[in-house]
Amino acid sequence: MPTSAVPRSRWAGVSAADRKAERRGLLLDAALELLGTEGWSGTTVRGVCQAASLNPRYFYESFDDLDALVLAVHDRVVDELKGAVATAVAEAGDDPVAVTRAVVDTTARFVDDDRRRARVLYVEALGNEALNRRRIEQGYAIADVMQGQLGGVAAALLVGGFSEVLMAWLDGRITVSRRQLVDETTTLFLAVGEAATTKGR
Repeated sequence: MPTSAVPRSRWAGVSAADRKAERRGLLLDAALELLGTEGWSGTTVRGVCQAASLNPRYFYESFDDLDALVLAVHDRVVDELKGAVATAVAEAGDDPVAVTRAVVDTTARFVDDDRRRARVLYVEALGNEALNRRRIEQGYAIADVMQGQLGGVAAALLVGGFSEVLMAWLDGRITVSRRQLVDETTTLFLAVGEAATTKGR
C-alpha cells in the first residue's frame, strides 16, 4: 500500500502526556453526557468508552473504576461552578446584597443552562454511594466557608435548602421564572443571614 494511503493514527504527532490528557477529557465528556441524561443506571464503562470512541483499555489508564470516573465528573462540574461564582462575586463588588444575588443567580443559571450539571450535582448522587459522599463533603465545605458570616446552623440551612429549592424548580415543582427564583432566594438568604448575625450579637 502506498505510504499516502496508510491511515494516520489518531494520536500521530501528539506527546504521550497530551494523548492521555485528551483521552481523559473525552471520557469525562462522555460520562457527563451519560450521567446527565441516562443517569447512574445507564452509565457503564463500556457505554462511556463507546460514547468517547475509545478502546476500553484507555479507560483504565486514567480511572481505576467507574466510581473514580463519576467522581471526577462531579469534581469538574463543581470546579466550573466555583469558577463562575468567583467571577460573578468579583464583579459584584463589596455590596453584600449584590454579592449574595451574584452567587444565587450564577448557581441557578449554571444548572439551568445545562441540566446535565444539575443531575450530576443533585440527583444522581442519591444512587451512588461514592458520589453521594462527595456531594455531602462539598456541601460541608461550602457551609464552612459561609459559617464565619452566618453561623453553623444558618450556613447549613442555606446550603442544603438552596439545593432542594433548585431541584424542585428544575423538576417543575416550583413554577416561577428564573428571575423570580433568584429574587426570592436572595431575599431569604439575606434575611436568614441578618437574623443569624443579630442573634449572634
